[in-house]
Amino acid sequence: MRPVLRWAGLLAATAAVTVPLTLIGVPSAALFAALVVGIALALLTLGPAGVPRKVGVGAQGVLGVYIGTMVHQDALAALGGDWPVVVGIAVATLVLSVIAGALLGLHRDVTPLTGSLSLVAGGASGLVAIARELGGDDRVVAVVQYLRVALITASMPVVVTLIYHADKSHGATNPAQNVSAPWYLSIGMLVALVLVGATVGRWIRLPGAGLLGPLALTVVLEISGLSFGLSVPVLLVQAGYMLIGWQAGLAFTRDSLRAVGRLLPAAVGLIVVLGVATAGLGVLLAHVTGLTPLEGYLATSPGGVYAVLATAVETGSNVTFIIAAQVVRILLMLFAAPLLARAVVWASRKLSPQSRAITPDSREPIRVAD
Repeated sequence: MRPVLRWAGLLAATAAVTVPLTLIGVPSAALFAALVVGIALALLTLGPAGVPRKVGVGAQGVLGVYIGTMVHQDALAALGGDWPVVVGIAVATLVLSVIAGALLGLHRDVTPLTGSLSLVAGGASGLVAIARELGGDDRVVAVVQYLRVALITASMPVVVTLIYHADKSHGATNPAQNVSAPWYLSIGMLVALVLVGATVGRWIRLPGAGLLGPLALTVVLEISGLSFGLSVPVLLVQAGYMLIGWQAGLAFTRDSLRAVGRLLPAAVGLIVVLGVATAGLGVLLAHVTGLTPLEGYLATSPGGVYAVLATAVETGSNVTFIIAAQVVRILLMLFAAPLLARAVVWASRKLSPQSRAITPDSREPIRVAD
């Protein structure tokens, strides 16, 4: 009964923390709550040993499908002839993220790979989900990625008001919502996409197959118009967030927590620099495409998608274009992460035979290095 009680306590405590965080608008509240509660119980030796691998892969699949449903034909069509510029800006954001991650990787408590994954500007929950499989330390990635999202989301109202002098007296109409499929059809499609996507991903040796396989299939269905209104039930999304948060949180030890604490000042500084640099890309995007400076800023914000959407609606901005640009950024970051992991591992081996890590030796091997 002891393992059952540990899981029950973990679930109850996470739910108790998630509810108030959700009410005050904290992004990905369930993931943050699960991470914090998991860390606390792990340090007190009151939590379960960890999330079973197959359960973790299932959570990855749910999140993959959920992220994939963000892609809509009308949103991507809104980019029109400006899509090369938007893709170019997204690639530039990736390059800036890699540079920032490499600088974080100079810290003695972080490997270059973990530093790179920690500051990839997009798909925070997805990156945390596959960080361990790619060979990074998912504990560090979880903390830094959530810190990135939190800082950008919290600073957005201040930046929009003080720098862009946004007028919130006239709001735009929310973008048209597609008709959702019946819950039983969505559940059936979700199960099929997770199983087929993860299986095919493993067959073709796709790193992070549990997330990227279902994500890729969902994107194909959305773009082709064959998704039939697929939507992922909120409870399953929240469960996926919790499992990903627990996966990282339950692996914490006192030593690893102290190591993460030592790198936070550097991480905060790099996140601020990344935010300023992407704001500069927003100015460039606005100049080339004819958007307003505010719309350029929102389209290139390196995080806080839901805050971006809310701000765009409140300020009467071009919501459809901004959503499309954000989706392009997130998809690029997620699919580029495995390639980034391989490149960083290769470069690390060439430059330094000694690897620094706070991940215990008992962790799973780095598959991307095979």
